[in-house]
Amino acid sequence: MAAATQRRTGATECGHHRPAMISAHDAHTTGTLGSGTVVALLLIAAVAAGYLVLAVRRRREARGWSIWRSASFLTGIALLALAVTPTLSPYPVGDFRGHMHQHLLLGMYAPLGLVLGAPITLLLRSIPPRHGRPIGRVLRSRPAHLLAHPVVALTLSVGGLAALYFTPLYTATTTDEALHLLVHTHFLLAGYLFAWVIAGPDPAPHRPSVPVRLVVLGVAIAGHAVISQLMYAGLFVQIPVPPDQRQGAGELMYYGGDVAELLLAVALLLTWRPDRHRPARPTDQISAPTAAT
Repeated sequence: MAAATQRRTGATECGHHRPAMISAHDAHTTGTLGSGTVVALLLIAAVAAGYLVLAVRRRREARGWSIWRSASFLTGIALLALAVTPTLSPYPVGDFRGHMHQHLLLGMYAPLGLVLGAPITLLLRSIPPRHGRPIGRVLRSRPAHLLAHPVVALTLSVGGLAALYFTPLYTATTTDEALHLLVHTHFLLAGYLFAWVIAGPDPAPHRPSVPVRLVVLGVAIAGHAVISQLMYAGLFVQIPVPPDQRQGAGELMYYGGDVAELLLAVALLLTWRPDRHRPARPTDQISAPTAAT
């Protein structure tokens, strides 16, 4: 009983206490889903249903729609649903390793599946050209060019991790539901942006060459490795959790991040066409809303 009480209050072996996790972290204590989780799952289901409806319609056309794109997107949807459902966490209540497991799904694995599903291309092929032109104008805009630069995407992704774990931000998220949601939203969007910029099949502002993107991906791998090793060693991080949980989370980030980035590198290499004289792919041109599948 005493051990259980200690776990519930967050006491560590050293006598320090970590902040009590809010419902967003520990909703699975009651075995039921919180209202926020239900809303998130409904939104995810709506996005999946919308994608499926459009994909089925395109499959009936002569050009069709790649079943692999659909499978990839639905895999990303499933991983996203898994990430936002606390009752499916493989770790105990309030365990920091559960946080890291959720981060990997939200920020790396789910975005990769969603990006490879080419949802923008599917949307552009499904709407009238007059409605697709505004999307093209947005993608050609200067803010889009800046946001879609690999270095910016890298900064938002890896920099977000550093801000979360090397500042008091993580502790703040354990007591502020809105901030916790905002941080998770950032990781999802930053992960999607990075995967899209590096290897996305959808239309995008002019991308650097594949070798340049591979270098950026290599920097991202190194950045994740450094953060995970500092976390494991307990250096510079501000994470008030028991050492075994912190070290376990560091290992998850190190090995789980490596697998995700390897998959992203494979996706990038599969798009590489070294011949400089080849015609530009339709997906390289933002003005072509009928990009190939």
